Parts: sequence; structure tokens; C-alpha cells
Amino acid sequence: MSAEREAEGISLGTIGTRQGEIDKLVRKLQAKGKALPFVSEAGPGGEWLSRYLTKQHVTCWVVAPSGIPKKASERVKTDRRDARQLARLLRSGALPPVYIPSIEEEAIRDVGRAREDCLKALKAAKVRLKAFLLRHDMRSTGRANWTAAHLGWLANVVCPPPAQQIVFQEYVRAVSAPTDRWQRLEAELHALVQTWHWAPVRDAIQALRGIQFIAAVTLIAELGELNRFESPRQLMSYLGLSPSEHTAGDRRRQGGLTKTGNSHARRVLVEGAGAYRYPAKVSRHLQLRLETGPKVIQEISWKAQVRLCTRSRRVAARGKHVQQGVVAIAREMAALVWAIAREVAPTY
Repeated sequence: MSAEREAEGISLGTIGTRQGEIDKLVRKLQAKGKALPFVSEAGPGGEWLSRYLTKQHVTCWVVAPSGIPKKASERVKTDRRDARQLARLLRSGALPPVYIPSIEEEAIRDVGRAREDCLKALKAAKVRLKAFLLRHDMRSTGRANWTAAHLGWLANVVCPPPAQQIVFQEYVRAVSAPTDRWQRLEAELHALVQTWHWAPVRDAIQALRGIQFIAAVTLIAELGELNRFESPRQLMSYLGLSPSEHTAGDRRRQGGLTKTGNSHARRVLVEGAGAYRYPAKVSRHLQLRLETGPKVIQEISWKAQVRLCTRSRRVAARGKHVQQGVVAIAREMAALVWAIAREVAPTY
């Protein structure tokens, strides 16, 4: 066994990425009479390759590039070297595989990310339109932007030069196009999750203040099966909400967040954590979400409010930056999401 582990890997050359070329390689390896596992770095082709090989009863691990050990002195990177390194690490058991979502989960996640991209494009288009109006001293008489009254004012804006009017209309169209696309994607997202097998978990975590429908769907779609995390600390580490650390001897230094793992789920938690800067209160919208949930989830929701709102005040009283308190609350929210998923897990 030790001799096999120390043996050098055999290079088979460059392998194509089409399914026919992959099938040819699988048949060639299976003809040797040994069950060989495959390993691939996470990327555009990692998830579909794992699903495709799994259907053929072939083991395929997908590993995160950030989890692959690298030597500080290594200055040469080639595909052949990377393949040999992956083979050696897989043989030694030093490569933890990443979670592969199902096709349904990936579809919901893609719709959610496309919706997020639309919001970013919409925000950028609004900034460009407002900058154009500011350059030409065109000011709305209303108090708020992008309301019905403001959109009506935009419809009546006329620029004297025809060329400027064309530019203005293009900027307006650049705002309306992502708005329509965002509304279509959000409607599609609502329709997709109606029959989702993780709907009980999605509904349960909405008992937390700061997590509503879109945030709950994003969290579950991005994190997948929460039961695979053995403890809340593992989930915090996966989300990049754990502080970085450099300890040498008796000196321990902690820095900012590691910001590893899934950035979409981390963003949702950080945005929702801002709600705990205000006193504990069960709003009308939160009460409607709590009414359909079990008693244990309602108790977790209220205890979370009391605890997190108190901690937010204490962090502010110590003179810490507002964002430090928000991040601390987001870290505890991750633990609460994990706890609620554990309570609801037997029901789905």
C-alpha cells in the first residue's frame, strides 16, 4: 500500500472536454479492471462533469482551488503539473470535495444570481441617468426618485438639441430594460420554489428578523444541504465570516474576515444583520411569517432578537465601527440559520 502511494502518476496526455472524449477515457480506464476516481477543480465545468460521471457510476470529486495546498517556492504552473498534484493529493486523502448541488438547486441559484446581476445593472443605469440630468441642470420637483411621480416627470423631459434627446431616451431605456428583466426573473423565482423540497427550511428561516423571501431562497440555494455542516462554526467558516488569525508563540493576532466561501450567501446575511441595530420588535410582516411556523421556531426568533439587538448596542457602546457590529451579528445569524435548519430537517 505504501509503495502504491509513493508511485508516480502516469500521464495520459491532454483529454478533451466533450462527452464523447470523456466516455472514451472512462472505457479505457475501466478496461484495466480498476475503479479509478476522478478529480476536477471547481470551475465552469466541474459540476456538470461530476454529475455526468456519477450517472455512469464513476466517482468524481470536485475540489475548490483555494483548498489545494501550494508551495510558496513554486513558480511554474502547467496543466500537467496541476494534474499530477491533484492525483497525489487525492491519493493521500488531502482533498476535501465541495458540495455539488442538484439540477433543481442549480436552476434556482442561477435565477437568483441573474436577478442580482439585473439589480446591479439597474443601479448603474440609474446613476448614469442622474449624472446626465445633473450635467444639464434638469432637476425633478418631487421629493423621491424612481417613484411614479418621478417616472412621469422623466417622460416629460425634453432636451432642446435632438442629439441630447436621443442620448436621454437611451439612458431612460437603459433603466427600464433591467427593471423589466428583474421583474420577470423575480416572478420566475417565485414560481420555481413553490414545489421546492426545501420549502419548509426556506419558510422556517424567514422567522428571523432581516431574512425575508428573497434572502431565504438565496441562502438555501447557495448553501444547499445545511445538515452537512457538523457545527455552526463550520458554516461560519464556509461563509467567510470567521476572523483571520496569525498566532505565533504566545502572541495571538486576529484580523478581518477571511471572506472565503460563498459571497452571495455572506452578502445576504450581512444585509439582514443591519435590522438588529434597532430595538427588538415583532413587526406586522414578521408576525405574519411567524404565524405559520411551529412554536419552537417562534421562540428561537424572539430569543434571537433579544440577544442580537442587545449585542449590537453593546458593540456600539464600546465605540466599535458600525460595520464591525453588523458582521458580528451576521456571524450569529449564520448559527441561527443552522439551528433552525436542524429543527426543520426531519420534516422534508
